[in-house]
Parts: sequence; structure tokens; C-alpha cells
Amino acid sequence: MTFANIELLVAGLILLVVGADWLVRGASKLASAFGISPLIIGLTVVAYGTSAPEMAVSVSSAFKGQADLALGNVVGSNIFNVLFILGIAAMVTPLIVNKQLVRLDVPVMIAASIFLFAIGYDGVIGKIDGVLLFSGAVGYTLFLIHESRKQQKKAGIAEVPQAPAEESGHWLGNLGWIAIGLVALVVGSRLLVDSAVSIAQFYGVSELIIGLTIVAAGTSLPEVATSIVAAIKGERDIAVGNVVGSNIFNILAVLGLSSLVSPGGIEVSKQALAFDLPVMIAVAVVCLPIFFAGFAISRLNGAIFFAFYIAYVVYLIFQSTGNAALGTYQSALIYGVAPLTVMSLIYMTVVGLRKHRATV
Repeated sequence: MTFANIELLVAGLILLVVGADWLVRGASKLASAFGISPLIIGLTVVAYGTSAPEMAVSVSSAFKGQADLALGNVVGSNIFNVLFILGIAAMVTPLIVNKQLVRLDVPVMIAASIFLFAIGYDGVIGKIDGVLLFSGAVGYTLFLIHESRKQQKKAGIAEVPQAPAEESGHWLGNLGWIAIGLVALVVGSRLLVDSAVSIAQFYGVSELIIGLTIVAAGTSLPEVATSIVAAIKGERDIAVGNVVGSNIFNILAVLGLSSLVSPGGIEVSKQALAFDLPVMIAVAVVCLPIFFAGFAISRLNGAIFFAFYIAYVVYLIFQSTGNAALGTYQSALIYGVAPLTVMSLIYMTVVGLRKHRATV
């Protein structure tokens, strides 16, 4: 490995972040110019747009036959999104959770996570699985649009007002931003994938581990920026919705399309089935009682999320390096941290139910 590989890795990450920013900016203004609901812009354009790096990296990796990197990127990104991003954002300022997220979007995220584990249990996510996943993404998006229109009718809104031309810009210019953003994403994804694989091979680390850590964190930087800025500006529901929407898109659209372009489908390793996918499911499930308890994520909850992410990364490091402390560390997580977490979640659920009954 040379410093050139590290430079290419950094350049790839920068292009991904900048490209995603251009893509989201152009798409948001284009949607606003055509009078599309801000709710739909937030749940689709923003959430899906910030997941564009995951899409670019995973599809590019799958097309090259590096399926482990594609799967690791998505699973690692989803874990990173909830534990790291929501953890940091909540520590900056407590986050408000929209009730719709608890009723609809978080259950969809949990269902998608479990479905991914089920179709990957045979060791491969094939073409048919990819069609099912991608169809789920289309169906979910159409359902969001349908629900938005229904809510607008209930509120007596006949038409969503279009943004002034000076705010939304010319549609041709917005298409240009989208095109430039897509090009930057494609170039950035290639640089990131190639350099990450070179680094992994040099250190003898598996592509799955690199995908779960470096690539996953790098491609989630747009979500980091979006959620933290939204939290600071007081748009706290957007900070949470962006993460949940991105996670759903990652599983259904990113892995769906990746498995379709991959020559032999996406292979699911025993390690992913035994540890990484269950962790992703657990992280998704944990969101429900925490979000339900007061429909907010407190600073304490954020600190717990962040601590869990550090614990997860430490486990991956111990595992990849064959550290002798792995067994002890694993036992501490299973017999110490896990029971305490389960009891805390049960308590939060009870508290949430009492608050809900008190308000009914």
C-alpha cells in the first residue's frame, strides 16, 4: 500500500459528499419548483439523496464482483446511521420524533431488516430477491406519496404552493446540479472502492470489515451533515426522518439494485448472518421503544447510541485482528450489556404506553 491509496480514498470520500450535496440541492429545488409537498421532499429526495453514496458504492462493488463490500457498506451504514448519527445529533440537542415515524416508518425499517436476513439466510441475495427488495422500495415511495396527498386533502389543501422562481431556480439549472452530482458520485465511488480494496488487501482485512467500517462511515457522511445541521436549526424531526428513510432505502433500493447487477448475486457470509445482520436488526428494533417513550430522543439516549457504536467498532477491530481479548469482550456484551439493554427497553416501552394512555 502507498500513500496514493490513502489519497484516493480521501478524494473518493470528498467527491461522494460533494456529489451528494449537489444532487440533493438540485433535486430539492426541482421538486419545490414543481410544487411537490415538503413532506415528500424530506422523506424521499433528502433521505434517498443522502443515500446516493451508498447506492453508488454498493452497485459499483457488486458490478465488479466485490459483493462483500456492497453488503458490508449497507449493513454498516444502517448501524452507523442510527447509533452514530442519531447519537451525535441527540447529544447536540434532544430530537423530536414525529408520530408517523413510530406508526409507519420505523416498523417498515424493522420489517425490511428482518426480510433482508430471511432472504440472505441461504447464503446469497439473488436476482429474484433483488426484484422483491427494489419493488418494496418503489411500493414504499408510492405509499408515502399517497399518504401525503390524503393528508393534504384532509387539511383542505387543494394544491401545494410552488416556490418562487428566485428561490427554486430554473429547472434546467437544477437538472445540471443533479447531473454533476451523479457524475461526482460515480467517480467518487470508483476511487473509494478501489482504494478501500487495496488497503484491505495490504492489511489482510476482509472486504466485509472494510465495508462495515471505513466505507460505511464515509458514505454516510451526507446523512451526518444533514441530521446534525437539521438538529442545530431546530428541524429535529427531519434529523430523525432522514436517518430512518435512508436506512429503508439502503436495504430495499441499494441492495436490491446491487443484487440485480452483481454477476452471481450478493453472497452473504456466515459472519454477516451470525453477527452483523442481527446487530442491524437489533439496532432497528431498539429505535421503536426509544422513539415511543415520549416521542423524543434525549441526550442520554444519544450518548447510549454513541457508546453502542463504539462498542460495535471495538468488537470488529478485535475480531479482524484476532485479539485475545475478543472472547472476554464478547461475553461482557452478551451477559452484561445485552440484558441491561433489554430491561431498559422494556422500561421505556412501559413508560411510553403510560404516557400514550394518559394523553388519550
